[in-house]
Amino acid sequence: MKKIVLSLVMALTAVSLHAQIDRTSMPAAGPAPSINLEEPTRFELKNGLTVMVVENHKLPRVSIQLSIDNPPALEGDKAGVSSLAAGLMGNGSTSISKDDFNEEVDFLGANISFGSSSAFASSLSKYFPRVLELMADAAIHPNFTEEEFQKEKERTLAGLKSQEKDVAAMASRVQAAIAYGTEHPYGEFATEETVNNVTLADAKAYYDTYFNPNSAYLVIIGDVNTKEVKKLVKKHFSSWEKGAPIVANWENPSPAKGASVNFIDMPNAVQSEVSVQNIVNLQMKDPDYLSTLMANRILGGGGSARLFQNLREDKAYTYGSYSSIGNSKYSPSRFRAYASVRNAVTDSAAVQILEEVQKIISEPVTQKELDAAKATYVGSFVMALEQPSTIARYALNIETEGLPKDFYKTYLERVNAITVADVQAAAGKYFTTDNTQVVVTGKGQDVLENLEKMTFQGKSLPVKYYNTNAEQTDKPEYKMPIPEGVTAATVIESYLDALGGREALEKVESVAIYAAGEVQGMTLNFKIIRTTKDQFMQDVSMMGNSMSKQVFNGESGYMAMQGQKIDFDEKQTAMIKDEAQPFYELGLSKDAISLEGIEKVDGESAYKVKVSPSRTAFYSVTTGQKIREVTVVEMMGQSIESTMNFGDYKEASGILFPFTIGQMMGPQLIEFKVEKVEVNSGVSDADFN
Repeated sequence: MKKIVLSLVMALTAVSLHAQIDRTSMPAAGPAPSINLEEPTRFELKNGLTVMVVENHKLPRVSIQLSIDNPPALEGDKAGVSSLAAGLMGNGSTSISKDDFNEEVDFLGANISFGSSSAFASSLSKYFPRVLELMADAAIHPNFTEEEFQKEKERTLAGLKSQEKDVAAMASRVQAAIAYGTEHPYGEFATEETVNNVTLADAKAYYDTYFNPNSAYLVIIGDVNTKEVKKLVKKHFSSWEKGAPIVANWENPSPAKGASVNFIDMPNAVQSEVSVQNIVNLQMKDPDYLSTLMANRILGGGGSARLFQNLREDKAYTYGSYSSIGNSKYSPSRFRAYASVRNAVTDSAAVQILEEVQKIISEPVTQKELDAAKATYVGSFVMALEQPSTIARYALNIETEGLPKDFYKTYLERVNAITVADVQAAAGKYFTTDNTQVVVTGKGQDVLENLEKMTFQGKSLPVKYYNTNAEQTDKPEYKMPIPEGVTAATVIESYLDALGGREALEKVESVAIYAAGEVQGMTLNFKIIRTTKDQFMQDVSMMGNSMSKQVFNGESGYMAMQGQKIDFDEKQTAMIKDEAQPFYELGLSKDAISLEGIEKVDGESAYKVKVSPSRTAFYSVTTGQKIREVTVVEMMGQSIESTMNFGDYKEASGILFPFTIGQMMGPQLIEFKVEKVEVNSGVSDADFN
């Protein structure tokens, strides 16, 4: 009986409590949790090296981070010297060869890497003493040799060469140059000329000047004993000689005066890179630093932010639009709101970005947006605490940025205290549409006319023109007169003659081309087969695995990508059949093609010929050879451009073929070198299954 009564009392109590809870509103948030970051043990060597040690015995691992806190250096006519010096470091030391050094690091299961002003190592704690010794030896006595220097220079030059037609890479460097000026470390960039100016002696001099212990910090976190660490650090780093104080050799940039459009013409661009940017003076120690991060997060900090929702979800201009804001104690930084957009909507996208920036300046954000931004920062902050590198970074920031000791301990408390008014005040202080630079990198032939007509808040924006070296130029000229007597038919006939003549080409029944390119150090293989039986096969593979494949047997076909196979529909079948012939120009009807004009293709004048409703080809005015082909396909309601470039024509079986083929893959142009061309051989029906 007592049990029954007790049960009834508990039930009634539960009902009573339930009745008192208001479930129509979200419960009030509790107090922000306190963050307990371990205070590092700190000591200094006589040469100026500051050492911080945090013992953490949860796992038998240790991480070592060396950071040198110097103002950025202006490299001038030897831009690239810092990256060359960094590339030479980690190649052993004067007492241990590169091969022996790398072999021992691998044997220990460790990782050691270097930058121009940093180094990092990690290992099991039992190998920590030796790994610290190896790292110190390579840092203090780097092995700079002429042989390794030349290898590093060749790699750097190859990288610069590969970027020449990379629209995103060119856009990034010119955006920075326009913001800061090329006489500022954040605005200058390496070129083939400046890299070739650098000698081994220059790389050594850069190391001697900037890689010194004066303002260096060594942070060691993990399963270590602080007393033992102190002995080891003194033993291996005390010989590091102090250098002269570093003095900034540049002047700070001035903010832009008024709003402007700054255009960089890249004729190979299949989409436009749009950036709305301005200079900001923001440091981590500023009282409104966290409020500014919130403002940036709400504007363009992710998929739920305003820019993304507007330009992607609402307008379908782009795959994503974002914003970022930097901070520095040495120099002004940059605020950017940016997107990669379709050519046809370049001007509209720029206006939408400007409007979103203006909106967050002039109107308060909603409490819901602010709460979501706070939740994101709280989540990422807590998750990051699990990483030793985060603890190292926090310790360094407190030391180098002039932050209070409790900056991170009270981080969540201060985030939660940010108000809507704080966010608007920060946006108004650091974002602007009045003194902003709209930087657009794209295909001027397609986008410039509308950009020049673009208005914002009822005002036209002046347009300035730049080349990819950030040099101001005259407005590009696109309309060139077509010589008398030149028609689409004569252009096509000149192309056929340039390859070897119509008679020779009509004897070709099949062509198989094998080529190879490089992506991030990995070899990418490219194979394409065409036959007069309307058969077609194109395969892009890496390490023997097909990444993208198209197959057409003359009647039907499919596309395979990432393990998924999709059959061609009626429209795709017609399109692929149209390009399956080895030389489709042989069958073009004079009435079905049109000469659209003359355009520059990578600096070369070319006749632009519409060869089908979906394909446009460009033929060199000088040589008659085809140098580019652009195909437009409809995919998920959007028009997608596919671009191929052709060059370096060479003879194979009495016919000229391009031995360089550039294939656009997303925003990146991959250049393939042809290794073999087979004419009327090596092809069977089995290739099209």
